[in-house]
Amino acid sequence: MQSFISRNKSTWQELEKLMVRARKGRGIKRLKPAELSRLDQLYRRTTVHLAQVLSRSNDDALIQYLNNLTSTTHSIIYISDKSPFLGKVGRFFIEGFPRAIARNWRFHLIALLLFLGGLFLGYFASFHDPLASYMIMPDGEHRTMGATAEQLVEALRSGRDTGQGKKIFFASYLSQHNIKVGLMSLTMGVLAGIPTILLTIYNGMILGAFTATHHSVGIFVEYWAWILPHGVPEISAIILFSGVGLRLGWAVVAPGLLSRRRSIVSASKDAMLTILGGGVLLVLASLVESFLRQSHLPSTERLIFAAISAAFLASYIAAGFYFELTRKEKAD
Repeated sequence: MQSFISRNKSTWQELEKLMVRARKGRGIKRLKPAELSRLDQLYRRTTVHLAQVLSRSNDDALIQYLNNLTSTTHSIIYISDKSPFLGKVGRFFIEGFPRAIARNWRFHLIALLLFLGGLFLGYFASFHDPLASYMIMPDGEHRTMGATAEQLVEALRSGRDTGQGKKIFFASYLSQHNIKVGLMSLTMGVLAGIPTILLTIYNGMILGAFTATHHSVGIFVEYWAWILPHGVPEISAIILFSGVGLRLGWAVVAPGLLSRRRSIVSASKDAMLTILGGGVLLVLASLVESFLRQSHLPSTERLIFAAISAAFLASYIAAGFYFELTRKEKAD
């Protein structure tokens, strides 16, 4: 048995060192991919050693040592993270969500370009042919080409004296509607991404036609001060939903070496993160739309709020690229 211990002692000691590293951090999340692979090998090898010792020896001290070593390793590898719920939520919003954005940046960029393409198409089509704005805008929308400046300004300033209860109800309605649109863009991506592409372009066309309606009668500053405070988080979320929808579509069209099912499952992980993070953005947008937009705040202060929101979102997304790059460097 002494020769058995001498041959395998280095394996147990190496496993112990990895266990110490893991327990000092956040479990196995602290370890690099190569260390995780090594941990798995050492753990399986040590369980075999334990079985051999149990069948061949009565050395209680050795049995107890190997039993403790394997059971502790098992708990770290297979038992879920026991960190507080609020800590997990905090890590998700600080690192998890922006990293998911960074991983899918190409698809988000395509979604942004599609949205902007639709916006310019709707804008110039409405200017060229006012009837186009009627075709683009949803049914029942009266703010189309042909509306007077007085009518549009009145609409921009409406609701400012609405009670708090009605504003809360309005925010709830907006959240449900916006999340529904976002989920539609995301989930329909599994149909090779085509519905997501069309819906993203159409959403841009609506904003373009709406903008053309106001610009055509000389309403510029007040219009952008009205739309940008809630538009920054809302449009950003819609683009993120659309980008992940395109990611799902690509998983169907070009699964690579994986089966289509496994490819979709892989893409769905980031889709779920986007639903959680993008959903929060849409809720925030609905609150801004209900309370800040429908307030007596001057246009200058509204635009400052929008600029700060845009700068924060840009920094937040940039942080995701930093976290993702740092994680890759550690893995290497």
